Amino acid sequence: MTVHFILSGETLESISEEINLENPKYLKEFHNVHCAREDIIKDRIIAGKKLLLPDFKTIHEYNSRNDAPCKAPELNPDIPFSPEEFSKIYTVNINETEENALEKKNTRLTYTASVKWVRKEGTSHIFNIYKNNFFDAQGSMMSDLASESIRALNPFIITTNEKGEILTIQLNENARNHFDRIKDRLLDLFPDPYAAMYLDEFEFAVMNRDLFDRKMKEDIFMNLCFASLRNRFKNGKSFLRQFIEGENIWVDLMQKVEDRTDPAEIILRQNEILYSDPHIAFDGKYNVLAATGLVKKAEVSYTVTREDIKTSTSITIE
Repeated sequence: MTVHFILSGETLESISEEINLENPKYLKEFHNVHCAREDIIKDRIIAGKKLLLPDFKTIHEYNSRNDAPCKAPELNPDIPFSPEEFSKIYTVNINETEENALEKKNTRLTYTASVKWVRKEGTSHIFNIYKNNFFDAQGSMMSDLASESIRALNPFIITTNEKGEILTIQLNENARNHFDRIKDRLLDLFPDPYAAMYLDEFEFAVMNRDLFDRKMKEDIFMNLCFASLRNRFKNGKSFLRQFIEGENIWVDLMQKVEDRTDPAEIILRQNEILYSDPHIAFDGKYNVLAATGLVKKAEVSYTVTREDIKTSTSITIE
């Protein structure tokens, strides 16, 4: 038994998690059995007061009872990945705000992404992805060029593993074999020296298979639609990594089930960053179809602060 002085903001749940006690009710029970009468906890714990913590052996005994709320089956779903015959058009909305002490800039991009399952090869799944209907609120020539360049490469070929995580993203062979024609058409549409420079860099990225694969794996939509949502749950938690585009940052997240009231859907929430970075805030919410494990809707927002620049991004796909 050890003595812990309660810190501001701590709860029975947070302290139990720190000491690997699965059911917080036993923390209160243990304390009340062993403490002085004036230290008994009635409703909630109070910062600054003492809390008696059980030793490892007692914690193990409590955990062996397997009665913690976090062990409920509905909070530990086995999420499948069964995409056979799947075909869906998502609307993607990306809003970004960048601000410093002097100014604040907003950008907004909307497009549609069509996801179509093609076939299964061993344990892998092959998808075609089409991106279309781009709308950039800024309406600049370079943003129009970027959108038209991406659209000209449709479809992208995605291979996933059996859990729906991306293995490779490839250019379709028709676009690869006829990229000279694609580039010439884009140069006709955008006869500008800056456009020509952009397309030279674009060609280099597209024709280099490894570079193309790496760049496309950083794409916001690809990361959300094929996120690592289906990792095994234990004690009401699972863990995944998510990429923050534009910042070249991977964050390690804890995932929990937020709602199972609709038997057809599982609502997942990711809002706790492991190895927390005070410069990053992340919040993700997914509606996943219980029968297939496919994403119905996703809402993700994150904020990154670097020196005096704060960048906030929110994305929805539905």
